[in-house]
Amino acid sequence: MNESSPVADDDAVAIARILANDHVADVVEALNQEPRELASELLAELPFERTVEIFDQPELEEAPELVESLPRERAAKLLAAMSADRAADVLRELSEPARSQLLHALAPGVRHSLLAILGYPEGSAGSIMTTEYVSVPPDWTIGATLEYIRKVERTRETVYAIYVVDPQTRNLLRAFGLRRLITGAPEDRIIDIAPEHSPVTVSPLMDVEQVAHLIRKYDLLAVPVVEDEKILGIVTVDDVLDTMIEENTEDVHRFGGMEALDEPYMKMGFFSMIGKRGGWLCALFLSEMLTASVMQHYEVELEKAIVLTLFIPLIMSSGGNSGSQATSLVIRALALREISLADWWRVVMRELPSGIVLGTMLGLVGVVRITLWQTLGLYDYGPHWELIAATVGVALVGIVTFGSLTGSMLPFVLKRIGFDPASASAPFVATLVDVTGLAIYFTVALMILRGTLL
Repeated sequence: MNESSPVADDDAVAIARILANDHVADVVEALNQEPRELASELLAELPFERTVEIFDQPELEEAPELVESLPRERAAKLLAAMSADRAADVLRELSEPARSQLLHALAPGVRHSLLAILGYPEGSAGSIMTTEYVSVPPDWTIGATLEYIRKVERTRETVYAIYVVDPQTRNLLRAFGLRRLITGAPEDRIIDIAPEHSPVTVSPLMDVEQVAHLIRKYDLLAVPVVEDEKILGIVTVDDVLDTMIEENTEDVHRFGGMEALDEPYMKMGFFSMIGKRGGWLCALFLSEMLTASVMQHYEVELEKAIVLTLFIPLIMSSGGNSGSQATSLVIRALALREISLADWWRVVMRELPSGIVLGTMLGLVGVVRITLWQTLGLYDYGPHWELIAATVGVALVGIVTFGSLTGSMLPFVLKRIGFDPASASAPFVATLVDVTGLAIYFTVALMILRGTLL
């Protein structure tokens, strides 16, 4: 199948029959490779339950557009049959008036559930929760609960977590896993086999990263979303993973010095890609122009000691590299909650000696390199080559130390003022350290070379 050869109706039906028997993940992958028109045609030929399975996969690209291309009645029926969190994701990306029309076409109960999810900000527990979970009253027996699960299994996001809920108040009382259920006697009451400790819960406004931390910490498959002791829904581990992968992808894009892509790389339009990358490149280029200003300020010194220009690339890259390393380490530590904003001084106390030692290592390498080239006759740095070697060595200590401190502190500053620490991208840090690195280099040169070359 490809864009260049239109598919006849009979062929589309035949292909749809083949897709109906493939694994749903393979079907989604195949549909993602086809033009939207052909994908819509193939989906129209699939059995309805199979279509629901496909749209329930977060990996399905252009899902909102595909839903919008369906007849309104079929699209509303599809959204009602999908898992609530996935249907909310699709509706969230739909533009008006299509979103309102589809919401009005839904049954009141389904519409209320979806609007509740849509009311929470993106990136919160409430925005990715599902209202389809297994809940039972405390006076039920294990036998009755198992029978209930058999009946509702197909309409629940997961049956591996069971929640004991007060039928009158909807307050969450207990939570336990399926293993406890199947190992108990049929006549035992649910409330008697459930753990006595309070279940781990999250609020609907909790950030997804915090939810992921709790799921990892307590080794959960799902965590209930609770407000005023009432259970609103659950967040499953697969939904958290999907959201975290999406957020990590955005962070990687920003860390590379560009805006996050909102489409797969190969499907991104040419001009859209230019727009995402061009703005940051221009900003970084304008920032780098400050290096020219620094060099112009020291123009007289450069004319007197032109040999200093040989080491400018080395000086600039070393500071940028050390800053990028520190930035990467701190951003990751903040993301994993290994450190918090209050730990900034501890990071300083680690990065300051680290920068000095790393700068000394590079400084010694630079001094050895200049010495070898001079003694072996590979290059003549002039009669004051020892002072030039000392200048490079001392400057590298200062620049690498400054780069490490700057790179480690910038994420703290950005997080403190409410920005994403990933915005402290490696190119941005490198640009900042380049400018200051040159100033440090020429200042050290003035101190050491004054009265000789300068």
